[in-house]
Amino acid sequence: MLDVRQIIRDSADVKQAMLDHCADAIQSAADLMVSAAIDGKKILWCGNGGSAADAQHMAAELMGGLRDHDRPAIPTIALTTDSSFVTAWANDTDYESIFSRQIEGLGESGDVLVAISTSGNSGNVIRAIDAAKERNISVIVLTGKSGGKMANTGDVTICIPSDDTQRIQEGHLLAEHILCESVEAAIMDD
Repeated sequence: MLDVRQIIRDSADVKQAMLDHCADAIQSAADLMVSAAIDGKKILWCGNGGSAADAQHMAAELMGGLRDHDRPAIPTIALTTDSSFVTAWANDTDYESIFSRQIEGLGESGDVLVAISTSGNSGNVIRAIDAAKERNISVIVLTGKSGGKMANTGDVTICIPSDDTQRIQEGHLLAEHILCESVEAAIMDD
């Protein structure tokens, strides 16, 4: 039987470690996103599986409002949500370029890409990072402890200090909410 209290302690320990290992990177990422949002640029999100769900969740928070539904919408897109494009492109071409292709069509200089991968080794997310760099799009990487192949590939890298997938995902969610809250607060102050 699982020890529920220990699981909660483990999660809290990772979040406590984020104070020392992630706070500065989260602030730098927030600054990038705030600057883009104030300039009317887009925030693009991508990831696979649970990270795809995070991408959709956070895009919804920025578009609709995290705390304030009366504020202006913030231009944001989860590159995981166009099921017709994703399935057609993966079927007809390949899965590795599902995000990079969308960045080619939608991304503009000054936008920000939030690239999420628990392992840091997702090929399609890595290709999205490469496509973003080619278009002068800032990149925020969210990954796990080692960073995987994505370590240091972005303008800012947030490596959650854990090797446990669930704890990394919980850390990502906390960081992502802080990012969205920061952007929303800045838009309301502007």
